Amino acid sequence: MPDNSMVVEKAMLTLAAAKKIVAAAEAEALKHAWPVVIAVVDDGGNLIYLQRLDNAQFGSVEIAIQKARSAMAFKRPTKAWEELLASGQHRVLGLPGVLSSEGGVPLTWKGQIVGAVGVSGVKSSEDGQIARAGAAILE
Repeated sequence: MPDNSMVVEKAMLTLAAAKKIVAAAEAEALKHAWPVVIAVVDDGGNLIYLQRLDNAQFGSVEIAIQKARSAMAFKRPTKAWEELLASGQHRVLGLPGVLSSEGGVPLTWKGQIVGAVGVSGVKSSEDGQIARAGAAILE
């Protein structure tokens, strides 16, 4: 008889969910005419979906992905790292995988982190606002 303590079930973020998250984030960005890149990663930090709005700078593509990966890796919004850095905690710059700029937000489903969304292209506080709008879809 199999031992049920050896394997647990977990929620998985789907492509359909990622598209809805991006659509909600895009709606928030378009409300303000903010040209951004929006990335969604799964719980392993693998890119599921990426959308670059018209006129978004191409440099924001990799930054949006890295914000999402950082939020997933550390299971917290990247705003936390930005705040630590602003308070003088420069050691965060040496932590692998940390991106200390607001705009990365974990995605939670029924109390379980299933991925993250990252946004780049405007001020970091605005990136964060857009990312939170996308993440709210799962709440």
